[in-house]
Amino acid sequence: MTMRHILRALPALLVRAACPVVGGQAVMEGIMMRYGETYALAVRRPDGKISSRRLPWFSLTRHALFRKAFVRGFPVLLETLVNGIKALNRSAEVQAESTEEPLEGWHLALTLVLALLMAVLLFVVAPHGLSLLMQWIGVGGGVEGLSFHLWDGFYKCCIFMGYIWAISFVPDIRRVFQYHGAEHKTIHAFEAGGIVDAAAAARMSRLHPRCGTTFLLFVICISIVLHAVLVPALLALYTPQGSIAKHALTISFKLLLVIPISALAYELIRYAARLPEGIWADLLRTPGLVLQRLTTDEPDRAQLEVAVVALREALGEETAGRDIRTADYVIEPESPDQAQAC
Repeated sequence: MTMRHILRALPALLVRAACPVVGGQAVMEGIMMRYGETYALAVRRPDGKISSRRLPWFSLTRHALFRKAFVRGFPVLLETLVNGIKALNRSAEVQAESTEEPLEGWHLALTLVLALLMAVLLFVVAPHGLSLLMQWIGVGGGVEGLSFHLWDGFYKCCIFMGYIWAISFVPDIRRVFQYHGAEHKTIHAFEAGGIVDAAAAARMSRLHPRCGTTFLLFVICISIVLHAVLVPALLALYTPQGSIAKHALTISFKLLLVIPISALAYELIRYAARLPEGIWADLLRTPGLVLQRLTTDEPDRAQLEVAVVALREALGEETAGRDIRTADYVIEPESPDQAQAC
């Protein structure tokens, strides 16, 4: 997978936390759906046919400790990144009709490190530097004060929104956003019961309360609060000599705070999704749903067909008793000579 693919996929990789029951992610001309310990990748091939394969879900939460509330958020985020990158790479190979081996081992580790490094530069280092600029021009305080972290949070939001808005003009990304909408519509149709097909999914909303876009929004909001409280507390206990050392310590501390921040955000998104309709539910869900208008677009029928195939293959034997109607597609196991039509 090229650096161009990583840059284009970064928003989706960052915002896709695993959802309860069925969750998914848009990839290049396709969709990855996860159910339990497996996931299905359905992709529209260049010849117009749909191909799908089921694969084991790489998990960091098999141990009971990492499944506990307020612990599981960060491991889930990491495993979602790993599986998302692997699915993205496989979809890119299908589009390129490549015979290269999928990302594994150190290749996968390097890609994950690059994705995380870009996230750190965009959402930690850049906002911090811009907040320093505000201090320098006299409209913000030092890192020990509240105004610095308010500017930091403001720039996080601006960078994220601006990045999403800018890449939405790229035709390939617009296609990914359409598949993102198809994923949401299909999951809505599945959760509503009854027949699940492209026509039923088309009638559903492209916005979903469990979307990882909401997760990232919670991450930003929680980080603003925790940084404003904990960074000054840290510097009150210990402040290194020299400005460079002080800001290096602050950025390092912010990176460590990613673990509790992601844990809190994960529990908050699960809580918000379970809430019955009402004012409190609207308060927690509406900002994320509004933000999804940037990261989803209305899909066409062909894209919905791919999403329904991904859902059916992800569920596997659990489709018993459910009326899931797919277009024709080809199952492609890891061994290409075992492919079969459905």
